[in-house]
Amino acid sequence: MSQDLHRSVLLREAVDALVTDPGGFYIDGTFGRGGHSAAILERLDESGRLVGVDKDPEAVAFARERFAGDARFSIWHGSFADMDQAAADRVGQVTGILLDLGVSSPQLDQAERGFSFMQDGPLDMRMDTSRGMSAADWVNSEDEAELARVFKEYGEERFARRMAGAIVRRRVEKPFARTLDLAEVVKAANPAWEKGKHPATRVFQAIRIHINGELEDLRQALEKSLQLLAPGGRLVVISFHSLEDRMVKRFIREKERGPQLPRGLPVMDSEIAKSLRSVGKAVKADAGEVDENLRSRSAVMRIAEKLGEAQS
Repeated sequence: MSQDLHRSVLLREAVDALVTDPGGFYIDGTFGRGGHSAAILERLDESGRLVGVDKDPEAVAFARERFAGDARFSIWHGSFADMDQAAADRVGQVTGILLDLGVSSPQLDQAERGFSFMQDGPLDMRMDTSRGMSAADWVNSEDEAELARVFKEYGEERFARRMAGAIVRRRVEKPFARTLDLAEVVKAANPAWEKGKHPATRVFQAIRIHINGELEDLRQALEKSLQLLAPGGRLVVISFHSLEDRMVKRFIREKERGPQLPRGLPVMDSEIAKSLRSVGKAVKADAGEVDENLRSRSAVMRIAEKLGEAQS
């Protein structure tokens, strides 16, 4: 996938919010094809450093080739849930962390990765193809109740039980191996199609989130960001669906508010340990970006800043 064909969402807005010190140390927790990383490096001086993190072996190989001549950049293969390992010598010293959540455009566009219900390919969906259970393995072995739970919880699919039942009945005759095969079965089980949305959208989203442990990874990454960031350091998160955004919003709000003490305790607000402050309101793509890149229409970016010791 050419870099020219991949457009990073909210590129300028994210980098503007993230880079507060050109000589700082930054983490791009979701390297993808390096759009955000390239823009961050443009803002850094010779003393600045950037670590890219990605589960996808193809993204890691791309990063090593693209930024081979830039000593300020390094790439680490793994989940952003473990980004503390990628920056082990910088705990408490990171200037900014960027998380651009969800599946990347190159992953969606490559039929052989198995993410798309629009192109036929092996039913895989693993971001890290070197480990873990594929979507086909899971769909063909999981019990009906758990399939329905995942579709409802991670896909917010109101016909989850109906779709799970259809999948279980069909796999008895023939196990699922291809994306379009699964999409057709889900499509036939969906009695109320949403305008402008493929009937299998929510189920494919749910399977992808489950297979890759995306929400648990995000939970861990948010907590670890507090350990890694220096006072004044920025956390910038771009979400693409409501489950992610709710988690990010709740995390920032809780850390901004501090621990909730029993009512009536003689404690001043200034004495409550608070670790983050939100910066501005949620940011969404403008009409021009949405026209150029439809993927950006669901993007929500939230920004938070680590508070100093006096405030925490």
